[in-house]
Amino acid sequence: MAEEEEVNYASVVFKSNKQPPPEVKREEETVYDEVKKKGEATELTADTNAGVLPDRKASSRHRHYQQLAGCLGILCVILLLGLIVVCYFLATLSCESDKKELNQLKENSTTLQAANDNLTNRNVRLSLDNDNLRTERNDLTFQLGNLTQNYTVLERKITNLTTQNQQLETEKNNLTEQIQTMEKNQNELNVSRAQWIIDSYCPKDNGATVRTCKACQAGWVPNESSCYAINDAVPANQRTWEQARGDCGGKISDLVIVQDQQEKDFIDETFWFTAECWIGLRAEEGKWKWIDGTELTESSWIEAPVEGHCATSIKGHGWRSVMCDLQRQWICGMKALTI
Repeated sequence: MAEEEEVNYASVVFKSNKQPPPEVKREEETVYDEVKKKGEATELTADTNAGVLPDRKASSRHRHYQQLAGCLGILCVILLLGLIVVCYFLATLSCESDKKELNQLKENSTTLQAANDNLTNRNVRLSLDNDNLRTERNDLTFQLGNLTQNYTVLERKITNLTTQNQQLETEKNNLTEQIQTMEKNQNELNVSRAQWIIDSYCPKDNGATVRTCKACQAGWVPNESSCYAINDAVPANQRTWEQARGDCGGKISDLVIVQDQQEKDFIDETFWFTAECWIGLRAEEGKWKWIDGTELTESSWIEAPVEGHCATSIKGHGWRSVMCDLQRQWICGMKALTI
């Protein structure tokens, strides 16, 4: 094998006669030159140094560039680390900000959900209120329809009542005129009746100028304080109990009312006929009652009452209960005139 070449390094310092400033001294460099040696040491000559100097300057610049590149690389590394730190910090800040924003969004979402639920509840309540209002409106519409119908009916009734009122007013006026006419006729009748009473109770006998007054009218039979008239009509002219009472009323009297036993005996024995005559006694509500509303106190005078029956008097046979719609003769009675 070939023997390896031995490389020795020698340092050469270039000095200037002039004194450079401190900055320049700092920039002084040491240039190393390679010296190859084969076998024996090679002596350095001036020419050799002259050829090596440019190479050393180039090598010095090369190293300077390398150092500059290394500084730039270190600076880049530092900048890269700074960027990484800044990015991490920004990422951390961004993450925290995102967390805060997320929490805020969650809170906002919760708030919005609560607001949405509240709005939903309010919407439900409003819907219920709306349904209630719609129902009430329908009810009011129905009631309004009924009120309208009732108002129409009332208007018709008012119109009818107004018409009836006018008719009643006309009838009232007519009745007033009739009453006035009747009062006039009544007055005339009262005068005529008074005259008739005077003529009946105080007649002028045989053209005499002085009247002779009696307790009973002509044709009436007196007894105590009463007067009696027998209506002994033939069968064709006899009447029912109601008709007989009407005839007595036309004579300002009524069917006879018997107050006691003495009056009963007088009626039963005075009139000399055997036909039945109506008296003022009728069966009502299971009792015998006189026409003035009083009840018969002497139950022995007649048999038990039967609804629809009236009492008759028969000379020598006492009283009998017969149907009121049969036709019989009748006895009228009235108070005697006090002289």
